[in-house]
Amino acid sequence: MKVYTSEPFQIIYSILNHEYLGYLFEAFVVQLDAKGEHTLLNQNVSIKNIKEFSNGLDEHDFEIVKLIDLLQPENIYKKYVGTKKRTVTDFYLKVFDAQKGEKPIQELIAGYVEKIKAEMLPLLLGKQLFIMGSDGNPIWQKIEVLPEKATVLFHFMRNPENTHYFPTIKYAGQKVDFQYKSAFIVCDEPAWMILENKLYHFAKEVDGKKFRPFLNKRFIVIPKTIEEDYYRKFVTSIITMFDVHAKGFEIRSESHLCKPVLNLSEQKILQTTIFDSETTERRPSDNQSIEDSEVSLSLSFQYGQYSFRFDSFSASANVSMERNGDSYVFHKVRRELAKEKQNLFLLTKLGLGLKNGRTILPKAEAFMWLQKNYEALSDAGFEIAQNVENNGKRYFLGYSKIELNIIEGNDWFDIHAKVIFGDYEIPFLKIRNLILQKKREFTLPNGEIAVIPEVWFSQYSELFTFMEQDADSERFILKKYHVSLVQDLQNESLATAVLSRKLEKLRDFEEIQDYKLPKGFKGSLRPYQKAGYDWMNFLNLYRFGGCLADDMGLGKTVQTLTLLQAQNEQNIKMPSLIIMPTSLIYNWEMEAKKFTPNLRILTYTGTYRDKNVENFKDYDIVLTSYGIVRIDIDLLKNYQFNYVILDESQAIKNPSSYITKAVMQLTVRHRLVLTGTPLENSTMDLWSQMNFINPGLLGTQHFFRNEFQIPIEKKADNDKLQRLYSIIKPFMLRRHKSQVAKDLPPKIEAIHYAQMTEQQEKEYEEAKSYYRNLILQSIDNEGIAKSQMVVLQGLTKLRQLANHPRMTDRDYEGDSGKLEDVLQKLETVIEEGHKVLIFSQFVKHLDLFREHLDRSSCAYAYLDGSTHDRQAQVELFQNNEEIKIFLISLKAGGLGLNLTAADYVFILDPWWNPAIEAQAVDRAHRIGQVNTVFTYKFITKNTVEEKILALQNTKKRLANELITTEESFVKSLSKNDVLALLE
Repeated sequence: MKVYTSEPFQIIYSILNHEYLGYLFEAFVVQLDAKGEHTLLNQNVSIKNIKEFSNGLDEHDFEIVKLIDLLQPENIYKKYVGTKKRTVTDFYLKVFDAQKGEKPIQELIAGYVEKIKAEMLPLLLGKQLFIMGSDGNPIWQKIEVLPEKATVLFHFMRNPENTHYFPTIKYAGQKVDFQYKSAFIVCDEPAWMILENKLYHFAKEVDGKKFRPFLNKRFIVIPKTIEEDYYRKFVTSIITMFDVHAKGFEIRSESHLCKPVLNLSEQKILQTTIFDSETTERRPSDNQSIEDSEVSLSLSFQYGQYSFRFDSFSASANVSMERNGDSYVFHKVRRELAKEKQNLFLLTKLGLGLKNGRTILPKAEAFMWLQKNYEALSDAGFEIAQNVENNGKRYFLGYSKIELNIIEGNDWFDIHAKVIFGDYEIPFLKIRNLILQKKREFTLPNGEIAVIPEVWFSQYSELFTFMEQDADSERFILKKYHVSLVQDLQNESLATAVLSRKLEKLRDFEEIQDYKLPKGFKGSLRPYQKAGYDWMNFLNLYRFGGCLADDMGLGKTVQTLTLLQAQNEQNIKMPSLIIMPTSLIYNWEMEAKKFTPNLRILTYTGTYRDKNVENFKDYDIVLTSYGIVRIDIDLLKNYQFNYVILDESQAIKNPSSYITKAVMQLTVRHRLVLTGTPLENSTMDLWSQMNFINPGLLGTQHFFRNEFQIPIEKKADNDKLQRLYSIIKPFMLRRHKSQVAKDLPPKIEAIHYAQMTEQQEKEYEEAKSYYRNLILQSIDNEGIAKSQMVVLQGLTKLRQLANHPRMTDRDYEGDSGKLEDVLQKLETVIEEGHKVLIFSQFVKHLDLFREHLDRSSCAYAYLDGSTHDRQAQVELFQNNEEIKIFLISLKAGGLGLNLTAADYVFILDPWWNPAIEAQAVDRAHRIGQVNTVFTYKFITKNTVEEKILALQNTKKRLANELITTEESFVKSLSKNDVLALLE
């Protein structure tokens, strides 16, 4: 029958008794007549059609109907039918068969139905409820849903022969007579009961099974023979959960203050082997400390003499039974569950996650948590109890701290420290040694075991590693270049420190004092170079070593020479030693002549060098190579230098190499290293160079490997990386080209002078002597105009030999100084992520580089006159990030190309006309280029190349206006010019 929503209607709920599922509910809408009374017109309501009647329903109705749908026999069938193919009828017949029923499924279904009903029944308060008639009439019998909860009192009457047990019910203060009244239980957990057309529910959520036996029975008799066991198990639980009236035994209700207790117990570590199923106690191995055990932390509550473990399902009282002779006393202790939960919440807030009131943690972690939160636990009234029965050890659980005060002295920091454990002050040296040995426990004078806070191992391990004990006094000192460590301790409130304002500024070199440029310096410094000069002066003031790690081309040499000029003008008499690869010595000589011409320079190199180091006193700067230092270290190590400066200091990246061991022996006031690549392969490269400039800055090699190298390289530990950066930051100044581009001109040009190898020099000198005689003879016989061909032929041969003798003799097996230098520079540029154009006017010269790159499996782009698809090579270089090198013939690539991906240009050999070289550079330096372009021109020292540079300057106007080819340049040469080239 359809109910019209346009007419008055009402939703009602009807109870029916299902054959297998017990009492269920149905929802109906019933049409109302003009008087507002129910008619026989009704319609079943489900989740499918409930929206039709939404105007007459509230939110509880929607929820009730949803839950009733879940209880439909068809839906329960779908939930539990499993994989077997059964009809609904067959399912219930077989599952609930009296003889062969499936008990496990019955129990699952019963539990599910009880759960849904327990959720639904409270929503029926205030609703229209009926019992369904046998004819299906949903409003057969009206049920009053009582709004208040009834109370249950359980009675135990102990007699000499037995004990009677029965419940009584009260509603609104009146006793309810429920026995023998056809009452029935609609839901067991918690109990909902229908009695005389009233629906009762109960305080304290009584289980319906507790008084179901009494619906048709006055009481239950407990025989004397099972009395004690029954009292201990059943009566105790009833007294715990509910109100009980007792006769014949005593119930004592007790109230005590709730005291939270955190129980600490050290656990034996167990392990199970794959060879047996038994679990055995694990004994520590040789490299495993007994301290690496586990600790159990469990929460309990002390009420007077009673202690109760925390349980999230705890009752509001705990009951224990005491028997004295023939008498029984039940002690009922009221529990403050709200306060217990408050204490549990505090532990959770403090980071202790408990499961069922207990957790097991590694010992170090457990004590770290206890020490961190000891004060908060004490303030909250917690007692920390220890189980000392297992191993007899009692741990100190009080307050511990390190009071650290650091005071700046003349050459070091003085360390003043107190270590406090409760009432005891522990010698600082003892704690330092324990931490360095990674030992976490020691015994206090009262016998308690103190556990060193785990956080101390991370907070103070570096301080304890780097600090030293003064040999003359027993005080502790820290070298001044560990200022960043002091500042970090100060910033993290781990120490108080008294530092000078100048030292405070060390971490940010931009705020360092401005130093005037020395008068003897010829030139100017760009702003970032001036900042580098100021930084080096500041390091000098505090006798700190430094690493100037600017990108290649940013002027490390000129910044260093400016510093040494300033030292000279401060009347520093001791010479400074600059050590470098042999190929760089001439460049330093040239730079010094240009920028600091007043400094006296000694080049200490060569097989026939004067090994009398006393001669050094007559010079301001001594230039030498790493190889010479390694050979002469026994002579050099006892000489007192003002500065020892290592150029391309990655040469000492291997701490165990001979050259590293040699430079560490030098006697010196100040140390500097210069490098564009301070870290090439491993962080250990950094340790070696830092250990030279500030010995001990990063601890021992073993300490550095464990503390920094392994965590950074193997575990990608960013915190360790940042920590390492913090330590070295004051002593390393690194500016990338992109950072200072705004301070630079659009392009920077530098000349790199290469030294010929001995075999190369021999080949060159023989050819020069031959062609000099041949050209002079031709000029004398034919005149300069008719000798141009032989002049060009001779000069070309010499230029090729200056590059590499293999260009004229394929059987030549020696090396070339220029090739080695170019490859070294190329490696640095590529490691820094730059792209480079390499120009030569000789295709044979480019071929030598192609051979090297092919052997190294290094990809590159290539262009000469024979290249067919020029644009493909250009696009390969411009667009492929993997292609860092472009080899280009000067004639083929000097014009018409846009190569803005490059920011470095190498010119391997000088062109007669510098304008042609400029056009090559402009392949990279043109519209679209956003980076500063660095140009390196490689010139072989003491060759025709050097002379060509001089001629370019003297004939600059002519070159700019007229000379466009090699032949026209040769035509412009006089006899004296030719002689100058062949000197």
